[in-house]
Amino acid sequence: MAASTRRQCDSTPANNPPPTTTPPTHPLPALILSIRNFFLLTLTSHRVTLSSVSAINVLLKYLSVPDKSLITNEEFVLSSTAMVVTLLGYYVLFGKRHRRKRKVLMEELREAQKQVHFLEDQLLTAKREDILASTPTRSSRSKREIRIFMDGAFDIMHYGHMNAFRLGRSLGTYLIVGVNSDESITQCKGPPLMNDKERLTMVQGCKFVDEVVPNCPYIMTSEYLEHIFNTYGVDYVVHGDDPCIVDGKDVYESAKRRGRYRSIPRTEGVSTTDIVGRMLLMTKDHHLRGGRTRANSVGSVLSLSGMGNSNTSITMNESFDEDSDDDSDNEIHNVDSNDETVGFGSPLGRQSKFLTTSMMLRLFSAGVKPPEEGMKVVYVDGAWDMFHCGHVEFLKAAKERGDYLIVGIHGDALVNRRRGGNLPLMNLHERVLSVLGCKYPDDVLIDAPAEITPDMIASLKITEVVHGTESDDSSSLADRYHYPKDMGILVSIKSPSDFTLSHIVSRIQKKQTELQSKIDRKKKAEREWFDNKYQPQVNGVKNGSGNGAKI
Repeated sequence: MAASTRRQCDSTPANNPPPTTTPPTHPLPALILSIRNFFLLTLTSHRVTLSSVSAINVLLKYLSVPDKSLITNEEFVLSSTAMVVTLLGYYVLFGKRHRRKRKVLMEELREAQKQVHFLEDQLLTAKREDILASTPTRSSRSKREIRIFMDGAFDIMHYGHMNAFRLGRSLGTYLIVGVNSDESITQCKGPPLMNDKERLTMVQGCKFVDEVVPNCPYIMTSEYLEHIFNTYGVDYVVHGDDPCIVDGKDVYESAKRRGRYRSIPRTEGVSTTDIVGRMLLMTKDHHLRGGRTRANSVGSVLSLSGMGNSNTSITMNESFDEDSDDDSDNEIHNVDSNDETVGFGSPLGRQSKFLTTSMMLRLFSAGVKPPEEGMKVVYVDGAWDMFHCGHVEFLKAAKERGDYLIVGIHGDALVNRRRGGNLPLMNLHERVLSVLGCKYPDDVLIDAPAEITPDMIASLKITEVVHGTESDDSSSLADRYHYPKDMGILVSIKSPSDFTLSHIVSRIQKKQTELQSKIDRKKKAEREWFDNKYQPQVNGVKNGSGNGAKI
C-alpha cells in the first residue's frame, strides 16, 4: 500500500512533467540556430543554388553516380560556405603576413639598388681616373681632353638612353653620339618607328651630348671605326655591358683589339621594348565593337581627338585583380594613394620596374642653379608623357623667350584624371628624368599643380607663362591659365612641330603584329641577359647566354 502510494506520488505532474514541456534554453544558441536555419532556407532555395546543383547532378548522373550519392541543395550550400570561410580565414591569418614580407623585400630591393648606384658611380670615377692617366695629351687639343664615342638607333628615345649618355660622358670630357640612319636600321632589323630627323632631334636635345654624327651605319665595321677615330679624334668607343652581337660577330671587336673600348653598366628596368609594350597594352583590344568590355575588367576608350589626330582612338581593356595594387610584381613606383582618383586596379606606375633613387635624380640634376636676380623666368607645364621630339622643339622655343626656363611636370593622378585610360604611359619619376635630361630646361617643378596661382608665380619669380598651339592634352586652358592671363603674362606661341603622342601611338597600331613578335623575342633575350648577369656561377660558368642589342 505504501509502495503504491509512493509510485502514485512519483508520477504526479509536479515530480514528472510531461515530455511536451522543455526547459528554457540559452538565448545565444537559439539565435545562432535561427540564423543558420534562415541562411540555409534562403540559399538552398536560391535560383543560383538550384541551377548549380542541377548542373552538377546532371554531370554526376552522366558519370554513372548512383542517385543516393547525388548532391543535395543543403550539402552544396554547406560545402560552398565552408570553402569561402576557409579562404577568408587563410587570407586574414596568412595573407597579410605574405604582403608584409613582400613589402620588406621591396624595401630591401630599394636599398640594394641605391647601393648598386653608389658603387657604379664609384667604379665609373675610378675608370675615368684610369683613362685620364693612360691617355696621352695631344698637341692639337686642350690638355687632358678625352673624347668618347657612342652610337645607336635611339628609336623612341627615353631616359635610359639619356642615362647611358651620362655614364659614357663621365668616362671622358666630350661625348660624340652617332645616330644610325633609317636605311641601315631597316636593312638590319626593319624600319624604325621614328625617322632620321626625329631621332636626331632627340639626341641633339640631350644635355649630356656634345656633338652628334648623323647617318652612322648600324653595324660598326673596322673601316668606319677607323674613320671615327681619325675624323673626330675619338679616344674610346663606349657601349653597355651587354654584348652587342650581329650575325654572330661582336660589333665592337676591332675597337676592343685596339684597346679603345670601354663599357658602362646598362640602365636596368627600362628599355624601348618595355615602353612599346606599354603602348601595345592599350591597343591589343582595339577590335572590340560597341564599347563592350569583358567581364571583371577595367575598360575604357582613350580618344585622341585633341592630340593631333581626330581619327585615332584606342580601345583599352585590361583586367586587374582587386588587390593588383598590392600584389603586382611590378609595384615599385609611386601611386598617389591619397588621391581619390587612384584606387584598386589603378594602372598608374605599374608598368615600370625602374628604381628612381635620390642619387639618380641628383645626377640628372647636376648643374641646376637658381635664377639670378633680373633674369626673365619662363614657365611651361604639361605631362611630358613619352618625351618626344615635339616636346624638345617646343622647350627650345620656350627657352629662347627668356633667361631661365622652369618646366612643370604634372603628377600621375592629375594626368590620368584629364586623359583617362592607361595614361600616362610613363610615371612621374620617369617623366621627371626625361625632362631633366633635356638641355633646355634650367629646372623642373615636380608634381606641378594644374592651376597656376598668383602665389606660385610670386614664389618661382615667373615672368612669363608659355603654352603652345600643339598639345597632347585636349583639356580646356581657361581654368588652368586664367590667373596668368589676367596678369598679362600668358603667351601663346606656335609650336615648332606638330608631333604629338598620337603620332607614336598610330605608328604602333599600324605595326602592332610585327612589333608584338619582336617584343616577345627581345624580352626573352633581355631575360636571358639578366639571368646571365645576376645568377650565381656554377662551376665557374654562368648560366644562360645573353645576346645584347645596340642602344
